[in-house]
Amino acid sequence: MTDVRRDMLRVAATGTPCALITVIRTENSAPLAAGTVMLVTQDGRAVGSVSGGCVDSDVYAEALRVIESRVPVRRTYGASGAEEFAVGLTCGGTIQLLIQPVDNDLCDVVGEVLRRADAHEPVAQITVINGPHAGASLAVTNDADHPPRIVGGLQCSALRDTIVRDAQSMQGRNLSGIRTYGIMGQRLEDEVEVFVATRGVPDRLIIFGAVDYSAALTLSAKLLGYHVTVCDARGVFATPERFPQADEVVVDWPDRWLAAQEVDRTTSICVLTHDPKFDVPALQVALSSKAGYVGAMGSRATHQDRVHRLLLAGVTAEQLSRLHSPIGLDLGATTPQEAAISILSEIMKNRNGATGQSLAALDGPIHASSVSPA
Repeated sequence: MTDVRRDMLRVAATGTPCALITVIRTENSAPLAAGTVMLVTQDGRAVGSVSGGCVDSDVYAEALRVIESRVPVRRTYGASGAEEFAVGLTCGGTIQLLIQPVDNDLCDVVGEVLRRADAHEPVAQITVINGPHAGASLAVTNDADHPPRIVGGLQCSALRDTIVRDAQSMQGRNLSGIRTYGIMGQRLEDEVEVFVATRGVPDRLIIFGAVDYSAALTLSAKLLGYHVTVCDARGVFATPERFPQADEVVVDWPDRWLAAQEVDRTTSICVLTHDPKFDVPALQVALSSKAGYVGAMGSRATHQDRVHRLLLAGVTAEQLSRLHSPIGLDLGATTPQEAAISILSEIMKNRNGATGQSLAALDGPIHASSVSPA
């Protein structure tokens, strides 16, 4: 999503007319989440996808019409009809899209969203999708220590103030979705509809051990949007040149550095050093923290020795129950790159409360609905 929006700013800067398509609501087994975006330019380029491919051609044609008319439109796509080539979602889900022409105001808002994202700061993007102010956009920060910064315009201050307060509340609960208001910001009315896309601080991945497996894990984690830190006490190995994708590379003893960090359930910790003098102290601190995931690499023999050392160090049985070791899911991984997929799969499984089984062996929806409570 971020790359598409950066492309939008680059295209707009050249003066080429373009349209941004945003998924504003999904239901059932929709292929992509609310907030996903696609870009279409007047000269025929398309960047990104809002459906995984099944309705993108129709969306592309619709976007070209919006570029000409300069009028935003909403479109809903559901299951394909009876006709063999009817435009629809083969997955059986439903998506609603907002197709809007790109103008200077939208570029200002998106630019602010990207700046906040680059600084790992929470931000919400608000778009009026129906009503008197359709097409208006705002970017709103959510810093508890400072008043909100608002970029973008909305003529009615009463409506704007209500929307901003609600967007900040949604940001705090990591919610995105559609809200409705009266023309003066009254809740429980539906004259104005807005789509709020929140972007929180990215989940954090802390990797202890400057080894080949860490480099592969860093690269894969960045593709998933993690903020990645690599830490090792050996300065000759822990260098930015060896880990160019990492957000930060720290030379310090892992336990000492971790004890000084703010760690919460959005933090995952992976210990990959294979050395008890690093592993055991780091795991002592990690298992006593609020980290959502703690894993350690090693064979089953290494794991048994590590558990023995941790018990002697005073780690409780309850704390040990949080340790994922040997780390990762059983995917038959052998290379560092395959191991990275195995580890991140286990982190995702743990974070999402999923089963880790093959989808073919399960019943029920594949994707959760993006419709959030009002």
